[in-house]
Amino acid sequence: MAYATLDELKGRLDWTLDEDELRIAAGALEDASDLAASYGRDWPEATAPRLVKTLVLKASSRYMRNPNGYTQSRAGDETLAWSEAHGRDAGTVYFTREEIRLLAELGGRKPTLASAPVAAWESKVRPGTGGLVPVDYSGDRFPLFSDDRGPW
Repeated sequence: MAYATLDELKGRLDWTLDEDELRIAAGALEDASDLAASYGRDWPEATAPRLVKTLVLKASSRYMRNPNGYTQSRAGDETLAWSEAHGRDAGTVYFTREEIRLLAELGGRKPTLASAPVAAWESKVRPGTGGLVPVDYSGDRFPLFSDDRGPW
């Protein structure tokens, strides 16, 4: 399953791919599509948002242009350098943080904050307090369930 075709990827590259590069490009498209599904959601190929295809093509073409993840290369003294910015992803198909955020939003995975009520085992609300205990610094009451012996 790939969200983009090999012909679409070839259209983004400025050279003609040989047989080995075609095989690598097909693998890059599959890897990028798998990552897109894991960061976003597993869309059916026919109904995937257009931006998913764009991001898959962008990650695949980035990999095809620089498969080893070099950030610096010199011909004179054979100097090569890798960046720590992408860490373990250097030399692989990867999405940037912004691309991951976009995929998550497209997949309906927006980061949210939620709260859950928590109570001690077999605790009950004390009569008259409604489960509220005093807070020393402000005089307000804080919801906390306790036993009959004390507020804590």
